Amino acid sequence: MARAQALRSLLARCSTKCPAAAAAASSSCLRRAVPSYSQRILPAFRAASVPAVLTRSLATTARGGAGPDEPGAEEDEEEAEAQEWEEDEDYGTEPEIGDGGNGGGVLLRDIKWGELALASAKEVLAEHFGDDVAMFAFKVSPKGYVYVRLDKLTNRYGCPGIEEIENFNRIYKQKLDEMIERGEIPLDLAVEISSPGAERLLKVPEDLDRFKDMAMKVQYFAEGDDLVSDQADGIFLLESVDIQAEHCVWKLANVTENRAGKGRPLSRKQRDWRLQTSFQSVRKVTLYLD
Repeated sequence: MARAQALRSLLARCSTKCPAAAAAASSSCLRRAVPSYSQRILPAFRAASVPAVLTRSLATTARGGAGPDEPGAEEDEEEAEAQEWEEDEDYGTEPEIGDGGNGGGVLLRDIKWGELALASAKEVLAEHFGDDVAMFAFKVSPKGYVYVRLDKLTNRYGCPGIEEIENFNRIYKQKLDEMIERGEIPLDLAVEISSPGAERLLKVPEDLDRFKDMAMKVQYFAEGDDLVSDQADGIFLLESVDIQAEHCVWKLANVTENRAGKGRPLSRKQRDWRLQTSFQSVRKVTLYLD
């Protein structure tokens, strides 16, 4: 009952992260001691101005001490509550394609158990989820943190439902616990399951067609000029992509930033204006939320 109340409270705080799905938070840990399993909800990782689902649960915590109905159980639980989740060491850095975070891809940092944890996550997706759920990003930390971002390919923003996030977390932590018992990965391990939000970097041209009906913030370099001095950005809609010629054509999105004044539509000149960029000249593309 207490966990359900905590979950509902957390959902209320996180509901703005994704228009289609709210988020629960979860992290998994298994520690060396006599098994005494419990589960708790950690605070939301950080507020996001993007539609993202973040799930973190203290999955299986094996530690000595009193059982849930024994004297001292409350003190043990309070001690667990005091444990803080590690701030992502890459938080605040400029995202790059393939960085295991907003740039997607896999980042193992030459950590020995990283390949095993990655293979296990892929197995969970292949065996228990359909083709519409994919792994957007996977990253491990030397301190024993695993960051997994799931992408719902059929969702407008890529947000999986909270049930899908929790199911993945439950099955994945079971697999990790089995690997821990076999001594294949460290005992102290925590897992964060989340979804990518609008801060995700879109690959050019691979991701453009999927989000072609959504406004995008595009940073680009002017063709043939100095790359540094002529960097520009804008809020656009994709009009066309030419894979063979390796260029795309953009038009201004009908958003506040592009309008002449409040409540005024785009002018005819703005509606007719087009920007053509080569794939190489596009520096960064993210989703835009008005």
